[in-house]
Amino acid sequence: MASRKGTTVTRSKPVPARLQPTPRGVEQKKLAQVKGRPKLDEVAIPAEFDAMAYVRALVRDVPDFPEPGVLFRDITPLLADPRGFHIVLDAIAHRFVGSQVDAVVGVESRGFIFGGALAARLNASFVPVRRPGKLPSRTDKVSYSFEYGEAELEMHRDTLKEGGAVLVVDDLLATGSTAAAAGELVHRQGANVLAYAFVVELGSLGGRDRLLPVPTVSILRFD
Repeated sequence: MASRKGTTVTRSKPVPARLQPTPRGVEQKKLAQVKGRPKLDEVAIPAEFDAMAYVRALVRDVPDFPEPGVLFRDITPLLADPRGFHIVLDAIAHRFVGSQVDAVVGVESRGFIFGGALAARLNASFVPVRRPGKLPSRTDKVSYSFEYGEAELEMHRDTLKEGGAVLVVDDLLATGSTAAAAGELVHRQGANVLAYAFVVELGSLGGRDRLLPVPTVSILRFD
C-alpha cells in the first residue's frame, strides 16, 4: 500500500497463472486433447433429423418366424441402439405429460422392457403381467385366444388401487387380444385403463379397433 499526496493506492498482487480464466479457444483445444473426443467445432449436428425414420430403420424384418408365412418385426436392433430406444420412450411418455398415470402395466415379456422405463419417466408404479406360474403370490388369471392359439395371463392381486389410471404397455399390437386380456386384469382390480401403448402396430390386423373405446398409442405402424 502506498500513499501519494493524501491518496491511498492499493496494489493488488498478480493472479497466479493457474488461477486465471482460460480463454475459450484454449479450453476447446484442451477438450480436443482428450483421447477419442473430437474438437467442438468438428462435431456434426445434422440440420434435419427424422426421428421416426431413424427408429423405423432399426426394426428388422424376419420372414417365416415364428411360423412359415409370417413376417416378424424384430425390435432387438432398436433395443441395441441407445438413441432409438430413447426416441421411442420419449415419444410415448410425451403423450402422457400432464396426465395422471398411477401405474404402468407391462405385458410379458418385451412389455417389461418398455413398461419399466416408462414407469420411471412417468413417476408411476410398474406392474408385470405374466404367463401362468411366474408370479409367487395370489393372482388373477384370464384366458384368451390369439393368432397362434390359446394363452393365459396373470397379475398379482391388490397391485392396483381402486379407480387408478393405468397405462398398458407392450412392444407389438397385432390382433389386440393380448392387450385386451391385460386390460381385463386391470378392470378386475377396479382400476381404469387410461390408454394402451405399443412400439409397433400391425394395422392390417385391426387390433386398435378391438381395444376401443380406450385410446391406443403406437410409434410405428406397418400395414
